[in-house]
Amino acid sequence: MAFEIAEFVDACKGALREAQPQLAVRDVLARATSSPRELEQVFAANTEVGLVPVHTAPDLTILHVVWPPGMALFPHDHRMWAAIGVYHGQEDNAFYRREADAIVASGGRQLREQDVLLLGTDVIHAVTNPRQHAFTAAIHVYGGDFFGTPRSAWTIDTLTEHAFDPDEATEAFRTAERAWLARRRDPADA
Repeated sequence: MAFEIAEFVDACKGALREAQPQLAVRDVLARATSSPRELEQVFAANTEVGLVPVHTAPDLTILHVVWPPGMALFPHDHRMWAAIGVYHGQEDNAFYRREADAIVASGGRQLREQDVLLLGTDVIHAVTNPRQHAFTAAIHVYGGDFFGTPRSAWTIDTLTEHAFDPDEATEAFRTAERAWLARRRDPADA
């Protein structure tokens, strides 16, 4: 059966009624990402970089995320569980933990095509597309209102905490896309 966005959203909504919704959503996402070519066909018309809403509600947000080549997104938290499924390319997640008034690196996880990762409500992570010449595409599912929940972000260079701003994240995607386009125009800079 071909991937259908409406059916995927309905399956995620249904998973919220399960005893362990994040595990049920992970299973729904794993089934979807097991057919990456189908996802590529469905989302081919939407290659906009960034965090593109597929579904938003107080209890569930689904995003189509396209990472430009070489992009690095600053550390941030979600304050809700999340499930990430990569269907094209690679996402490298660097994890952090709070220590006194700072965050410190505490590991990482590389996600490739068909990988699904669950993140708990307290996870702090930064995400990178390590591929310098290829986009990464993924579906991110959140157990809450991704855009309306107050949360934190940290600067990449000093790890200074501040309020997460969706516009700052959007600009990070745009900046990375412009940098990639500039590298394509002048391969000597790549």
